[in-house]
Amino acid sequence: MERAVKVLKMRDKQFKRIIGTTKPVFLMMINVLEIAHEKLHESGGKPPDLTVGDKLLITLQYYREYRTMESIGVDYGCAKSSVCRAINWVENTLASDGQFQLPGKQALQDGTLKTVAVDVTEHPIERPKKNRKNGIPARKNGTRSSPRLSPTAM
Repeated sequence: MERAVKVLKMRDKQFKRIIGTTKPVFLMMINVLEIAHEKLHESGGKPPDLTVGDKLLITLQYYREYRTMESIGVDYGCAKSSVCRAINWVENTLASDGQFQLPGKQALQDGTLKTVAVDVTEHPIERPKKNRKNGIPARKNGTRSSPRLSPTAM
């Protein structure tokens, strides 16, 4: 049984919490992707490793949970490159359809947009300060950055 069918059997609240969208929107996305998939493969060819539903679930999971492509590939039994191709295909197909595009700058400037969500969870990366003279990281209290073993310790 396909994973997308199993996921659709969940209760509405659980589905939205896990997948990140409602069932009607998810079904609309599946329909758009299936039409594009049929168009892409109407002349035949090798069957894909992942179904259309799996590709959509992979994409939503990648954005919802911030998981690595490698770990998603392990769950779905495919390579990291297959996950990357699936995500790119789903993104491009849904964006080119037009139903799922976010409003652009003009909507923000016109004031027609009512809600804006901003992700502010990023933190600055702590990096060692560099010595201005030679570009080598500064040492604390004049100690060496990598301790050496004394001849008696060998």
